[in-house]
Amino acid sequence: MDAAEFRKRGKEMVDYIADYLEKIDERQVFPDVEPGYLRPLIPDCAPQDPESFEDVFKDIEKIIMPGVTHWHSPYFFAYFPAASSFPALLADMLCGGIGCVGFSWAASPACTEMETVMLDWLGKMINLPEEFLAGKDGQGGGVIQGSASEATLISLLAARTKSIRRVQSEKPELTEADIMGRLVAYASDQAHSSVERAALIGGVKIKNVSSDDTFSVCGSALKKVLEEDKASGLIPFFFCATLGTTPCCSFDKLLELGPICNKENIWMHIDAAYAGSAFICPEFRHLLNGVEFADSFNFNPHKWLLVNFDCSAMWVKKRSDLTGAFKLEPLYLQHHHQESGNFHWQIPLGRRFRSLKLWFVLRMYGVTGLQEHIRKHVRLSHQFEHLVLQDERFEICAEVVLGLVCFRLKGSNELNKALLKSINEAKKIHLVPCHLREKFVLRFAICSRTVESTHIKFAWQHISQLATDLLKTWEQNHHQQ
Repeated sequence: MDAAEFRKRGKEMVDYIADYLEKIDERQVFPDVEPGYLRPLIPDCAPQDPESFEDVFKDIEKIIMPGVTHWHSPYFFAYFPAASSFPALLADMLCGGIGCVGFSWAASPACTEMETVMLDWLGKMINLPEEFLAGKDGQGGGVIQGSASEATLISLLAARTKSIRRVQSEKPELTEADIMGRLVAYASDQAHSSVERAALIGGVKIKNVSSDDTFSVCGSALKKVLEEDKASGLIPFFFCATLGTTPCCSFDKLLELGPICNKENIWMHIDAAYAGSAFICPEFRHLLNGVEFADSFNFNPHKWLLVNFDCSAMWVKKRSDLTGAFKLEPLYLQHHHQESGNFHWQIPLGRRFRSLKLWFVLRMYGVTGLQEHIRKHVRLSHQFEHLVLQDERFEICAEVVLGLVCFRLKGSNELNKALLKSINEAKKIHLVPCHLREKFVLRFAICSRTVESTHIKFAWQHISQLATDLLKTWEQNHHQQ
C-alpha cells in the first residue's frame, strides 16, 4: 500500500468507523457466538501472497463484528464505561502515524514533554495538591500508565524499595531477603483483584482490611490489623485505598487512613480508576479529600473522561521514589538531557505518544464539556435508581454516588442469578454481577457516551418484564415442589 492508496483507504476506514459508532445502537450489544467461533472462519496459515485491501475490509463484517461485544452501545451497562470520542480517535491516528517509541527525552522530546504538561493540566482540573504536579521545578509529577493495575504495581514496587532501604538503615544486620519476607501490603476486602496481583508479582504478603457496612475501610479497621501484624514482627509498608470500588463504587475514608499511613511510614496509594474523572466536578471533589496524605494517586481518563484506552493517569509526590527504584542507565539510553521526563516510572521502557489523546480531548471538550458528560451519567444513574425504588419487588444494595447502581430482586441469590441469566440471554442489554457480602447483586453502570434517558427507561422496562416472567415460573415451580 502506497501513500496514495493509504489516503483513499484511510478515508474509507474513517467512514466505516463513523458509521459503526453512529449506528451502534442497531447492533445487538452482546454477540451470538460460541467460544472457538473464529478459527474455522479464517485459514490455518498466513497467505503466501499479498491480498487486496478489499478482501481484508470485507472480512471485518464477516469475521470480526459477529464476535464483538459493543462496549460503546447505549445498551451496554456492564463493568465500567470505556471512554471514546472522535477527538481521541483522531489523536490515536496521529499517534500511530508519528509512531515514535518514547523511552527517553531524546527519543522524542514532544512525547516526553507533552505527557508531563498534560498530567499537570489534568491534576489542576481535579485540584490535586501542588506537590503532585511537576510544574517547572516540582518534586512530583504525573505519568500515563497502560492501566490502573500497572499504576498499583509501580507504586507497590517503589514502596517496597523505599521500605527495604529504610529498614536496612535502621537495622543493618537484616538482609534484603529477611526484610522482604516480613513486608505486608494492605487493601480493602472490596479492592480490585489487581492489588492482590501486584503483591503477588512484588513477592510480598497482602492482607485484606475489613470494610464497614457502607463497604468502606475506616481508620480503626486499618489500625487494628497494623497493631496485630507489628506485634508479630511483620513490617507494614503499603496500603492501597480505593475511591470508587469495582463492586459498588464505595469510598475508603482517606481522612482517617492517611494520617495513620503517614505516622507508620506506610506508602498510601489511591486507586480511583473509575471515580477519579468525576473529581473535575466541584460537587464531587470532596470525595478526594485526604489525597494530601497519599504518596501516589491514579485514575483512568480512559474510563470516564472520553479518552479511549489506554490512558491511565498516575501522579507521585516524590518522583525520586520511582526513579530510585527503577533507574538503570545503559550507555545507549544516556544523553545530555536524561533527567528530563518520566520514562523510568513505568514497567515497559517504550511508550506510545498517549498524551496526544488528552491534549485533543481536553482542548476540544473543555473542562465544561467534560463536566457535563460526567453530570449527565450521574443523572441517568439516579433516574435508574428512582425506577428501581418505585418497584417494591426490588432493592438498592449500595448508595448511588456516581454512575453505578447496585440492585437486586428481594429474594434468594438463585433468583437473582436466574434474572441476570435471562437478561444476558435476551441480549437486549448487557449487565454483570457482583457479590456484596453474601448477596448476589446486579450492577447497572452508565457507560456509553451516547446513552440517553430513553435507553435507561427501555432497560428498566425490559428488566422489569423479565422479572415478572421469572417470578411467575419461579412461583409455579415452587408450588409444584
